[in-house]
Amino acid sequence: MRGDDQQQDGMFSYISPYKRVPQEHPLRRIRSIVDRVLDQLSPRFNKLYARAGRPSIAPEKLLRALLLQLLYSVRSERLLMEQLDYNLLFRWFVGLSMDDAVWDASTFSKNRERMLEGDIAEAFFHGVLGEARAGQLLSDEHFTVDGIAGSLGVAQKLPASRSCGQG
Repeated sequence: MRGDDQQQDGMFSYISPYKRVPQEHPLRRIRSIVDRVLDQLSPRFNKLYARAGRPSIAPEKLLRALLLQLLYSVRSERLLMEQLDYNLLFRWFVGLSMDDAVWDASTFSKNRERMLEGDIAEAFFHGVLGEARAGQLLSDEHFTVDGIAGSLGVAQKLPASRSCGQG
């Protein structure tokens, strides 16, 4: 018997996004590394923000989103916001619930600049790379740096890549 093609407007689920991400997915290991690095950077975040005023994007969420942009080569912040709106894996990694609104791309960009000016983004990426290297999660076989890494000022700090055929 053919099933009905029922459409659902709203969504309510008893299953958390955490449980929907496969246990062996590489982002699970990366997320634990990222969270350790963010815990170490937490005191530095407080120095960048005023005590009063409208809350901005949490720096932890912003940096997780920037890392996703690098890892998945999302070519613009506008496209990153689009991915965050509907991609469950991205929402889980960044720390957004299914009902959390995604930020406006220009707001995200303005908050990103704060991370770059305070050298937080550089410290974050170095911390993540250091932990990944210590856990032997990196390989010398292939390394690609795209324009996003360059625009964040990260590319100059990363190890040089090898060409195919070089030993």
